[in-house]
Amino acid sequence: MHRNVLVTGASGNVGRHVTLRLRRTEGVRVRALTRDPEAARLPAGVEVARGDLMAPDTLEAGLYGVDAVFLLWPLLTSEGAPAVLEALARHARRVVYLSAPGGSFHAELEQMIERSGLEWTFLRPTGFATNTLAWAPQIRSEGIVCWPYGEARRSLIHEQDIAAVAVRALMEENHAGQRYLLTGPEALTQIEQAHAIGRAIGRPVQYKELSPDTARRELLTAWGNAAFVDAALAGWAQMVAHPEPVTHTVEEITGSPARPFRDWARDHAEDFR
Repeated sequence: MHRNVLVTGASGNVGRHVTLRLRRTEGVRVRALTRDPEAARLPAGVEVARGDLMAPDTLEAGLYGVDAVFLLWPLLTSEGAPAVLEALARHARRVVYLSAPGGSFHAELEQMIERSGLEWTFLRPTGFATNTLAWAPQIRSEGIVCWPYGEARRSLIHEQDIAAVAVRALMEENHAGQRYLLTGPEALTQIEQAHAIGRAIGRPVQYKELSPDTARRELLTAWGNAAFVDAALAGWAQMVAHPEPVTHTVEEITGSPARPFRDWARDHAEDFR
């Protein structure tokens, strides 16, 4: 069992829950890496270390005495990763990397981690339920979701389930060298997701189909990365005919089934009201 764990991205959607679960695990010392400790607002009992993955020379103090690391990479490229992994390998034995299925920079990071000498586990969620928070401004103001590919069917996963698997992978010895495809328990169309949010907040939410060209213009403005936008649009188009897979990996690892999207929507209802 790893007793000293460093969590990167500890104030984010997944990292926050990883930190809380580790804090409740008896005998575990959890340390959060953050660029701004004063603003981190982490729970009592969590050690906070100042450091930035984009500045590897700031990581040594945070890594001192650490056995395992939960790694959430902050960029859309693998730039700077070799130096970070060298720093991790000088201190830790294990890394649990929040990756993704398919190509892109995640595949590059995985290959680098495999060559680093670290013991590793890769978590590959299909899609984060929290991504639908992008719809919140539309839903709050107009009760509508304007989005492309409404019939795209996704097996979105609750961030709590990703965190639950991450903590098992950090704490237990039988996850080394594993690549876990993590999903929710069902695949819903984006239209069905919007309606589920409506039920959670107690008022109807309508779905309005947005053309891919219009969506691309709007997403380029919002995201600023053309390759990322094009990959997202191509992925949603693919999911119309070929839904995202559904696995039972969360239940197999944690003993509890993955939470359905309707539960996530209830947990986040205030974000949409």
